[in-house]
Amino acid sequence: MSSSLLSEDTICAPATAPGGALAIIRISGPQTLPIVSSVCRCVTAATPANTVHYGHIANGSEVIDEVMVTIFRSPHSYTGEDSAEISCHGSRYIIQQILDLLIKQGCRMANPGEFTQCAYLNGKLDLSQAEAVADLIASNNKATHDIALSQLRGHFSSDLSRLREHLLKLTSLLELELDFSDHEDLEFADRTELLQLAQQIESHIARLAKSFETGQALKQGIPVAIVGKTNVGKSTLLNRLLGDDRAIVSNIHGTTRDTIEDTIDIQGVTFRFIDTAGIRQTTDEVEQIGIIRTYQAIAKARIVLWLLDEAPTVTEQQDMQERSEGKRLVIVITKSDKGISLASDFSFFIPHSSLIQISAKTGQGIEALERSIYQAADLPTLSSSDVIVTNARHYDALQRAHVSILHVLDGLTSGLSGDLLSEDLRQTIDLLSEITGGQITPQETLNNIFQHFCVGK
Repeated sequence: MSSSLLSEDTICAPATAPGGALAIIRISGPQTLPIVSSVCRCVTAATPANTVHYGHIANGSEVIDEVMVTIFRSPHSYTGEDSAEISCHGSRYIIQQILDLLIKQGCRMANPGEFTQCAYLNGKLDLSQAEAVADLIASNNKATHDIALSQLRGHFSSDLSRLREHLLKLTSLLELELDFSDHEDLEFADRTELLQLAQQIESHIARLAKSFETGQALKQGIPVAIVGKTNVGKSTLLNRLLGDDRAIVSNIHGTTRDTIEDTIDIQGVTFRFIDTAGIRQTTDEVEQIGIIRTYQAIAKARIVLWLLDEAPTVTEQQDMQERSEGKRLVIVITKSDKGISLASDFSFFIPHSSLIQISAKTGQGIEALERSIYQAADLPTLSSSDVIVTNARHYDALQRAHVSILHVLDGLTSGLSGDLLSEDLRQTIDLLSEITGGQITPQETLNNIFQHFCVGK
């Protein structure tokens, strides 16, 4: 890593959110031990690593707080530098007094994400792992937690590393041929074998890029549109799913005139439900706008819940089939408490749809509906080693790498010369390296990545 990117400063910041009974103040840098020992006599510059000490933080003769101090030494710390963590009481006054004292002794306040940036610059994490730290902190359900933890543990990095090894093998064979270009009868790289390997690499990169759609849905909440005619029970269903009176329920037709959104977790995955205006013929201009937004919600949704309390017409079936093309459609027969059942009237079939009966009023069938919604999401099995792309920067690099490897495939098919093929292969390698920061990453890029971290991390 370029030495110009490394700082010789010793930095400090709170590592815990304010308001708790206890707080942790993190210090990292070359002067960590001398600075901490100057404000707390329980440690010295020679205190061994991985030890915890009880003592007092004092400003001269004035005791500020009783603390526990944990010592870490380079390179076996989060940042790769000498580090310490002071556990003190959570009073804002105490925290500020300790920080002021540390700064007085030679520390400076850390910038957002600077501890993790130090970890990256010191080789403790690659860039994709460093970004996973922010994702782990921001995770709000089991799925996003598991994806971030998988990336932090290096599963994505290992996947990319294997891809790069295959690419390096390809380019090495081609460049070896170039070194012996005066021997026309020599061919170190079998073109058929190279084509097969390049096809495997292209398929892998395409699969990673495609996973971004799922990754974004998991981070933001999988969008589910609740649609149907007026008074079919859409708002009642939303309220039942949320366990709260979020939407107005009325016997008056056309009550809902705009979309209402809220989220719930189903089996560790966040779903974003969108209650919509009832679909019907109307001359009311405001209601017409609401119906247009209903169609927009269907277009943006990954799953569509089509609520029915009577058999739809053939035209309605065709319209819903067309609008839900490429999505998962769950046909929900409502108001089972009123004797409406899965009779032959509902025997029509729309491809990729499922059929379920509920009563949003009594709760009958809601658990089964939630299971159907989860199944309709068609998520990959989220094990601890799954690689799902959630970062827009990674997705952009993968898309560009995919274009480069497609050029390689075209070149192999058309008999392009080895030097031109090698150039496209090198570009693919460089683009994959951007994700992990395998090459020296400009300071501007680093600042853009780490500025969104919280202070203290």
